[in-house]
Amino acid sequence: MRIGELSEASGVSTRSLRYYESQGLIRSARTAGGWRDFDRSAVERVVMIQHLLAAGLSSATIGELLPCLEATAEERTGAMEVLLAQEVRRLEGKRRDIDRELEVLQALRRDIGQSAEV
Repeated sequence: MRIGELSEASGVSTRSLRYYESQGLIRSARTAGGWRDFDRSAVERVVMIQHLLAAGLSSATIGELLPCLEATAEERTGAMEVLLAQEVRRLEGKRRDIDRELEVLQALRRDIGQSAEV
């Protein structure tokens, strides 16, 4: 499957697909003419990459997770669970930071509202 076909099948731009390939997240063979040739299984892999990116994971972390996701239960080492737990803690920390920032902004809005009434 050519890159345009993969793009259409997955709903992901060719630019993103080239980036994923440069990061080692997807692989292609080359035709005699030098065109990228992706396996049909790349569609599922690209969709999984999109889900992981939407969850806030970096491409580096995704690169670490993909082999775990593709491994059979017997082959799994627990690395995926560790990485996912780290990502959950990272996102929870971000949420705490955002909540703190919202509290400051809401207090400022209250203060401004009170001073406008004076």
